[in-house]
Amino acid sequence: MKKPNAANYRDDKYYPKVVRAVAAILASGEVVTPVELFVHLEQLSKADLESWRLGRVPYLEKVIRCNLGQASRILRLLQMHAHDLNLRPSHTAYVKWGKGERTPLRFSKTDDPNLEEAYSRHFLAPTLTSKKKQLLDQPGFEDNASPAVEPTSKLANLKPRDLLVGDPEDLVHLDWTDEWNP
Repeated sequence: MKKPNAANYRDDKYYPKVVRAVAAILASGEVVTPVELFVHLEQLSKADLESWRLGRVPYLEKVIRCNLGQASRILRLLQMHAHDLNLRPSHTAYVKWGKGERTPLRFSKTDDPNLEEAYSRHFLAPTLTSKKKQLLDQPGFEDNASPAVEPTSKLANLKPRDLLVGDPEDLVHLDWTDEWNP
């Protein structure tokens, strides 16, 4: 197989799968991420993704279920299809979830800067509000929502009660460390 380029990428055997996966991702949100694409293509399990995010796996390519050539091809097709859809590329820093130091996560064994950038490049829909764009463009911003779970506000799950006076959003931003006894 030839390397996908601007002239032949629509003829690639993975292109229809990438198009369907991107459409499904955009139907539920406004940001397309390579890791979410690999999950939709069933090349990465949600459990393996979580293990990598928690730092249990040294690099993401170790748990991707396709060979590295196919993974690179899928990343290139995503970039070209995102360009066709006028999705705006945005670099995102991935850091370890959980307790301890929030160290940067690696995508590849070789730590190749171009490959690392391709994996960490998110594509933003042109319909994003300016406030969301500002948030996503902040240096070091990371979408901590699991790709398997549709992001929702934690406050949206609360039942209205007459016990609180004021804005519940203010309670979320209080420092409760002195009160918390696990």
